[in-house]
Amino acid sequence: MPRRPHLRLAGLALPLTLLAAGCGGPVRVDVPELSDADRAACDAFAADLPDTLYDEERVDVEPADAPAAAYGDPAIVVRCGVAKPEGFDLTASCESANGVGYYIPDEQYDDQDLDLTLTAAGYRPRVEVTIPARYRPNAGPAAMAVLAPLVTKHLTLVDDCS
Repeated sequence: MPRRPHLRLAGLALPLTLLAAGCGGPVRVDVPELSDADRAACDAFAADLPDTLYDEERVDVEPADAPAAAYGDPAIVVRCGVAKPEGFDLTASCESANGVGYYIPDEQYDDQDLDLTLTAAGYRPRVEVTIPARYRPNAGPAAMAVLAPLVTKHLTLVDDCS
């Protein structure tokens, strides 16, 4: 697999957005099974998430105690404690923002019509951001930059994905 050039976004403090369900109700999110330590880290991460992301207001998630947040309609969704993304391995390249590497599946990298999934795959527990295509191309870099300080504050770096 060819390596992509890296995108460096140092010092950006842009708002970000995620994937929401619409229909006016809470955004349903999957809640992974987590160890007590991972659950504590994810809960602290989720508690620090901003009220807006990419100028989209935070909306309710279901279940309400999920280590997650959603913004806008369609919702941008941030989830903590996700599994290793398909296609991610030690040879995968990542985009970096404020010192945190985010894995983007190859098929989503250049196709702006696809929803975008960013994963801070080198951290435990992992954080995933799902961004509907309508917010591309700017919401991805904005979300990476806004979330990076929270990732480094609450999660543990185990593999440098950069």
